[in-house]
Amino acid sequence: MTVYMVFEPPRRGDDSLAHAERIIFVRDRFSWAAFLFGPLWLLWHRLWLALLGYVVVVAALELGLRLLGASLDARALAGALVGLLLGFEGATLRRQALLRRGWRDRSIVIGDDREAAERRFFDRYVTAETTREMEAALASASRPPPPGATDVVGLFPQPGAQAGAQA
Repeated sequence: MTVYMVFEPPRRGDDSLAHAERIIFVRDRFSWAAFLFGPLWLLWHRLWLALLGYVVVVAALELGLRLLGASLDARALAGALVGLLLGFEGATLRRQALLRRGWRDRSIVIGDDREAAERRFFDRYVTAETTREMEAALASASRPPPPGATDVVGLFPQPGAQAGAQA
């Protein structure tokens, strides 16, 4: 079973279906792609600040190890450890970037694969959206009329109306 964090984008003027299509599922586990292809993985996910940090850390580490006279094996091991850190923390970097961009952390879903997790999430999502829309419609229907409204229901005028104005 894999854990997915679900992120909902900021609402645009589009309909509910188009909005639901933009929801992102971020797998919360080790990323082999981030480990093996760190800078490319960061570019693919548009993690510009993380890419800048990665380049600075790798350059500083390489420069520092060269100044210390470390062997090529030690420098390669240090690079592999930075890649390993990126593999473990890649999902966290994606989540933080989405939150900075205004996305909402919507839910955590567990599933055998992404398709099962999506099915489980959208079953609850559709129910919650329908309930929310119904509650909003009921709240607006049961709201009392604004003060000063002169609508008359049936044969009875509004409370506080002038006796001479009733005709």
